[in-house]
Amino acid sequence: MGLLDKFAEVRATRESLGPIDPTRVVIERLLSPTRAMIRGRETLLAGTNNYMGMTMEPAAIAAGQSALADAGTGTTGSRMANGTHDSHRQLEAELAAFYGYPHAMVFTTGYGANLGVLSALVGPGDAVMLDAHAHASLHDGARMTRADVYSFRHNDATNLDARLRRLGDQATRTLVVVEGLYSVTGDLAPLAEITAVTHRHGALLLVDEAHSVGVIGAGGRGVVETAGVLDQVDFVVGTFSKAFGTTGGFCVSRHAELRLFSYCSRPYMFTASPSPATVASTRAALKLLRDEPQRREHLTRLCTRLLAGLRQLELPVNDVPTPVACVELDSREKALRAWNALLNAGVYVNIMLPPATPGNASLLRLSIGDAYTEADVDELVTKLGGVLGEMNAEAES
Repeated sequence: MGLLDKFAEVRATRESLGPIDPTRVVIERLLSPTRAMIRGRETLLAGTNNYMGMTMEPAAIAAGQSALADAGTGTTGSRMANGTHDSHRQLEAELAAFYGYPHAMVFTTGYGANLGVLSALVGPGDAVMLDAHAHASLHDGARMTRADVYSFRHNDATNLDARLRRLGDQATRTLVVVEGLYSVTGDLAPLAEITAVTHRHGALLLVDEAHSVGVIGAGGRGVVETAGVLDQVDFVVGTFSKAFGTTGGFCVSRHAELRLFSYCSRPYMFTASPSPATVASTRAALKLLRDEPQRREHLTRLCTRLLAGLRQLELPVNDVPTPVACVELDSREKALRAWNALLNAGVYVNIMLPPATPGNASLLRLSIGDAYTEADVDELVTKLGGVLGEMNAEAES
């Protein structure tokens, strides 16, 4: 086989999509945090993770513009070289204060944060214990460590307890990795139970709050806050590409060892640092997320409305309202048809197909944000119900 022959399988996968290719969607023009022109049509955006509408927040835009004029377009170096500006340090101090932790570290992307933290924390002879639904970046980071990698049943603290017990003495050299709000299904981790089990075995706990920071909790600190374990979790990682509306990632911790990651975390050491404009916009977003809890209160009301609408469509939903919901279709073909029909109806959602989905399910993933109105939520539910109803009628005829 030649080096390029492996792409025959990739090409076959691409061709199996037929004329519908969700990976080729182009946002032709952004109209607002909730609307864009796609295929020449005004489209409701229900799959962007713009949970707090920050991408077009005037204060964040102004902060970025000012930093762009003052400090230029980029740093041209990693944090280990010339890539640490005063603004990077200020953002880290503000993140640490936001969580009430003594230490914080900023990465260039959320993906890089997960790779960077796991590869610094864990090595040969250690173990990583992942929730079965953990994000791909967490699996990739675990593989980078050259540690023993295991998984436990999704959100099952009892199964986690059994798996850690089976590790024996290695449990004290194990990092348990979970998400706060799961990005595909929108359910929350039972963090109080998972924290108790983890520490009972002498392991450490990392919680990825990518989809819950700024969104969940009275102070916006995520599920670690609502579960009452802020003072017990060892490491919290997250991204700026969701609620903050920018790009980048972070880790906060109560352990002073986090400060040493800059000497052993390769994604941190060898990636150019975030641009000054990105950092400035992120700091402005963090201030708004901290100072304006009414944004989260409004989003919670919208999430409750979305769940009620999905229940009326007789779709299974989570017990707790979150900005993420998913609809399972019974085949890849039906999921593609439903996704395309929704786009033709003026609604953009995410499609997720096996093998990159929990349980190899074919899913439509919906996400809403604070910039939505009640009418936007109703439009999403109505058009989703119309598409699913038409497909069901076709199946029965």
